[in-house]
Amino acid sequence: MQTRHFWLFKCLLYIPINTSPMAEHNDIGKAGEILAQKHMAENGYTILEKNWKHGKDEIDIIATDGKFLVIAEVKTRQSNRLGEPELSVNRDKQRFLVRAADAYIQRHTISMETRFDVVSVLLKGDKATINHIADAFYPTL
Repeated sequence: MQTRHFWLFKCLLYIPINTSPMAEHNDIGKAGEILAQKHMAENGYTILEKNWKHGKDEIDIIATDGKFLVIAEVKTRQSNRLGEPELSVNRDKQRFLVRAADAYIQRHTISMETRFDVVSVLLKGDKATINHIADAFYPTL
């Protein structure tokens, strides 16, 4: 098994890389989630949950930012030639996030205002670029 590393915020992350294309895709996604969590924590967010599941729906990061409960979807890519990573958070994905967020809020009896963010991570070589989009979308019925 190989090891891939990414420099970000003066922190070296070692991510084990498997050899199959699907496993590598998962490893890249996991690296992006770790970088997004670190980015959010360093910017004052309190991380409550990581990879929280409700049925088949999953929320990558649940955090608080002041008076907001933040539901964050992390999208990681190695190239933006097909568009920026955040563009892949389509209506279906938004609907799944809203459904999972509703379950989380009800289960934990949360009365905070809820915000949906997208954290886009672009990995190029040994550099990562993070674009944190607060209020990326609003839940619709």
